[in-house]
Amino acid sequence: MSIAVLIRPGCTDYDEQHRIQGALDLPLNDRGRQQVDRLIDELRGQKLEKIFTSSSEPAHSTAIAVGDSLDVPVKELDGLRNFDQGLWQGLQVDDVRRKYPKAYKQWNESPESICPPEGEPVEELAERVRRALRKPMKRGTRFAVVASEPIAMLVRGVITGSESSTPGPICGDADVERIEVLHFGEDESVNGANGNGKTVPVSAASIPNGGGEVR
Repeated sequence: MSIAVLIRPGCTDYDEQHRIQGALDLPLNDRGRQQVDRLIDELRGQKLEKIFTSSSEPAHSTAIAVGDSLDVPVKELDGLRNFDQGLWQGLQVDDVRRKYPKAYKQWNESPESICPPEGEPVEELAERVRRALRKPMKRGTRFAVVASEPIAMLVRGVITGSESSTPGPICGDADVERIEVLHFGEDESVNGANGNGKTVPVSAASIPNGGGEVR
């Protein structure tokens, strides 16, 4: 079994306000920077060989901080860039439900068919994430991916082969679990066909120097 570590970046003001960030580049706030410091401590036992992220914030600054502290190279992959949620960006989910009721209903009933107003089609989003992970998964190295939601949700599904749902109008969560250790087999399909992978929260993983949920 190969191992990948999924890392969700430290939080932003939008996360704490439960607003949809989408493709907006927002900096880590004070709490987010503290979360990154704790992430670094939790990741010291993981022996990562490479970290993949995008140029989007706050994932990029989180990845750079982790890479610099742990002496792990960081590579940007454009396919991991933040999801462009168009006119929904900056809104709370309740705002979307109120202002775009038909689109919100369609997202819940058939999420793969939706495109946020002036945003990116979900189908294209899922495909670019799959393409971005193809090479890292084939190399068999112990790597990490730093990605914000909903990209992180899709990354998790691709790596574990358990793609079963597409995210709806989603905002970050300041209290989300920030590290997951993902296991996948050498024959794992990058298109998620096998479903043989599994995920282990970092609190359940065997990590030197202690584990624990990072919030």
